[in-house]
Amino acid sequence: MKVLPFPCIRPVPERAAEVAALPYDVFDRAEAAAYVSEHPLSFLGIDRPETQFAPEQDMYAPEVYARGAELLQERIDEGIYQEDPSMSYFLYELTQDGRTQTGVVGVCSVADYDAGTIKRHENTRAEKERDRIEHIRALGCQTGPIFLTYRDEPVLSFILATVKSGSPLYDFTDEEGVRQRVWEVRRPESVDAIREMFGRVPCAYIADGHHRAASAMRVAHEMRAAAEEAGTYTGKEPFNYFLAVLFPASELTILPYNRVVADRAGRSVEELLAEVRDAGFEVAEVEGAIEPAVPGEMGMFTGGHWHRLALGPELAEAVREADPVSALDVSVLQDRILGPILQIDDPREDPRIAFVGGIRGTEELERRAGTEGVAFSMHATGIDQLLAVADAGLLMPPKSTWFEPKLRSGLFIHRIAPKA
Repeated sequence: MKVLPFPCIRPVPERAAEVAALPYDVFDRAEAAAYVSEHPLSFLGIDRPETQFAPEQDMYAPEVYARGAELLQERIDEGIYQEDPSMSYFLYELTQDGRTQTGVVGVCSVADYDAGTIKRHENTRAEKERDRIEHIRALGCQTGPIFLTYRDEPVLSFILATVKSGSPLYDFTDEEGVRQRVWEVRRPESVDAIREMFGRVPCAYIADGHHRAASAMRVAHEMRAAAEEAGTYTGKEPFNYFLAVLFPASELTILPYNRVVADRAGRSVEELLAEVRDAGFEVAEVEGAIEPAVPGEMGMFTGGHWHRLALGPELAEAVREADPVSALDVSVLQDRILGPILQIDDPREDPRIAFVGGIRGTEELERRAGTEGVAFSMHATGIDQLLAVADAGLLMPPKSTWFEPKLRSGLFIHRIAPKA
């Protein structure tokens, strides 16, 4: 697998904490505008440039994306960002609740993505890609790193630990209490060692960022086609690579991705419970919220009460014999309850279903379900399950995984087109 160092646009160290922002898609429009108003140097203003306009402005208009490009250049001109010409890797360490994960920031090959060496486990939706496509086109940069994982390589881990013995370039704790530390790797022997070790890694997996990846690929293919038509294509252009952070699988933690359906599809509580039992589940009403402790266990909140759902004997046997996708708890829920009982046939499109990251807690599920809805608390999909699905060339249901902590945007930017 090819993972290369690159010339990075990055904040100067004394501005890193002000600039670093949560990913663009964890905010709705009003939340993004409010946050940028209070944090004017946050990269979110560039990532979501509609925050620079009145609320009635079409957020997908060309002038909005153009303003994002202007803002980035202004920050460079002001000395908040610097364009570092050296070919460097970066180590990106995040520590939350006593747990640390360290990734390598570099650029991965579009050809590896196209060939399936970089594996995916989710479908993408064209309408969600369009915004990031226009953002990349306008800025001429990739600003949202793709979160990749790989099966541990002990020698590489040793090399990274050695690099981390030096002083970090950035060291700050963000608003969520996550300590963020970054080391720059530019010594030729260290750069060569990291590049060589990734050459021994057979494949990587998209953990988070399928839409960002698909958008980056679309722009890369467009730019290549234009260069080929002009007769200038060499294969060495920056657009042949995309920005990524690669973490060893053993360091990652996946949180549950819970579900809330707005109503019971015309059923009373008693009718719903009876149909769930008929679908192969053992159902027991319990006091207090359910946070499933083992695969195959789910919590269901409806009508003001929590119920523990467990796989009955026949259903458990069917799951054991199923393929890696059908065996996932989120698939069992979809195939046995959400689809046939609650009539959520397409969870990607149905407005009656909402997905709630496990970090929000069960109180949020109760609030969203209210008196008429149904909430499901899930056991987290395991990292081994994610890798097995991708290795089998299969796709997970939407919103199967929730990774924490989230990567901050604005710390690393990859320019893929010359300045206008």
